[in-house]
Amino acid sequence: MTMPKLPDAEPLDEENLARALVGGPFEFDGRVLIEDYDPAWPALYEREVERIRVVLGAAALSLEHVGSTSVPGLAAKPIIDIDLLVADTTDEDAYVPALEAGGYVLRLREPEWYEHRMFKGPDTDVNLHVFSPGAEEPERHKVLRDWLRSHPQDRDLYARTKRELAERDWEFMYQYTDAKGQVLREILTRAGCR
Repeated sequence: MTMPKLPDAEPLDEENLARALVGGPFEFDGRVLIEDYDPAWPALYEREVERIRVVLGAAALSLEHVGSTSVPGLAAKPIIDIDLLVADTTDEDAYVPALEAGGYVLRLREPEWYEHRMFKGPDTDVNLHVFSPGAEEPERHKVLRDWLRSHPQDRDLYARTKRELAERDWEFMYQYTDAKGQVLREILTRAGCR
């Protein structure tokens, strides 16, 4: 595997978010909920994978549990993050209707960021991130996940950072996400991203 580059440091802003949102703004009360690791998270991921495979069949090229809920021992927002690769995210007819029939709801369309699409799950709080093969972001997700699984000092640093940031009030969730950026870049650098 070729090591992915560090992500661009461009923060998301309100204008880009408004363009990317499908179906109106996300509900957000200004607080971020961080919970201790829940050993039920992997089973929730597996359940979602089965649902996705049923509705997409061979169109689901790969599925990965990513994000903080994929790292045993890491405190996290109780949202299961899943990366799904499809042949071409711009060919929405090939996967969006099937996912919607399975109860998933398209919430983000980001053509300028790897043609990323994001769906919310039918009942479990899921962020289903859809990318095409070759996008660097899913590779970064796996590098980060695997690094945090095997480097408890960085896992603990990331947990502390998230808990500290969760004490603040935020107007938009993306502000919290952007605030974690510096620590994530430091960890990804240690993990070998350049």
